[in-house]
Amino acid sequence: MKKEQTQSCVKVLKVKLKPTKEQAAELTRLSKEYIYHANQLVQKAVSDGRFPTVTSRHIETSIPSVVKNELIRYAKSKYAEHGNCVFKKRTVSWNNQNYTVTPNHLAFPIMQKGKSMKTAIKAVLTSDQFDLLSQSKRGAMRITKKGYHWIAQIAYHVLPSETTGTDILGIDLGILCPAVGVVASSGQTAFFGNGRANKVIRRKYKKLRRELGQKKKLNAIRTLNDKEARIMQDINHKIARHIVRFARDTNCGTIHLENLSGIRRTSRQRGKHTAILHNWTFAQLTDFIEYKAREIGIVVKKVNPEYTSQTCPTCKARNKVTDRMYQCGCGYRGHRDRVGALNIAQTT
Repeated sequence: MKKEQTQSCVKVLKVKLKPTKEQAAELTRLSKEYIYHANQLVQKAVSDGRFPTVTSRHIETSIPSVVKNELIRYAKSKYAEHGNCVFKKRTVSWNNQNYTVTPNHLAFPIMQKGKSMKTAIKAVLTSDQFDLLSQSKRGAMRITKKGYHWIAQIAYHVLPSETTGTDILGIDLGILCPAVGVVASSGQTAFFGNGRANKVIRRKYKKLRRELGQKKKLNAIRTLNDKEARIMQDINHKIARHIVRFARDTNCGTIHLENLSGIRRTSRQRGKHTAILHNWTFAQLTDFIEYKAREIGIVVKKVNPEYTSQTCPTCKARNKVTDRMYQCGCGYRGHRDRVGALNIAQTT
């Protein structure tokens, strides 16, 4: 438990770059080559059934060796995570040993006159940002172009603050209600997110995909999928943020989450809820809760969710639930998801 509390968190600082015309042209070329060869490696892996054994000398293009090594790592990690995937957004990255930060510049190797040379590019950094990057353990730096601007995304590690909370917050995740939280000692309850609004978003994009599919517009479907994923990711970020703030404000030092491994395989959902379940981003929401909780020193524990929505919190009798309201023979009555969250909070 102690080890989990002192584990560092990775955050990202975005820094605006102001390259010269020549530097911008080289960044454009580098990012294009980076993504092209990363895609080539993934397609080779898909064809062979495993990621190829390659080094920088196998990447036949005029980019710095350190960038070649980064693109190999990037392609390998994405293939391991997603399998067959296609990178569309141009980007290029350097590891933490191959770039330096000064108050007004970021310096890293790019190609100049046919040679790899460490080049200083003007950066818009506040004094606080420079101090943060100077004092933190830094990770990789990734550069992308957003509109007309070049942005450097620099990863850095921070140690979480220590929480003084002593209570436990139980979280019940669901489809109709994305998350319900109950504090173990007081029973204080909060509902997070809007499941009906999420279903409206899903139905909207499903309808649009069907219409585009009939017109054979596959690229438009991919763009639509990306947009939907970004919307749901933003929703999950906000839900996770509200949950962690609620835990902090109610003096909770621990959050109990359901261990939902294999839920798609074991769920008995039928009909219209089946598609919703398989699109449900519960794993992403759980990851966001864990990450944001760790930032402020709150411990997250996974518990067995079996029968948590059927067990009476008062007499521990098990009752089948047919609607949103839970009723027990002992007289206890309450919202089904709140019952689940309370039992999760009380699970040791």
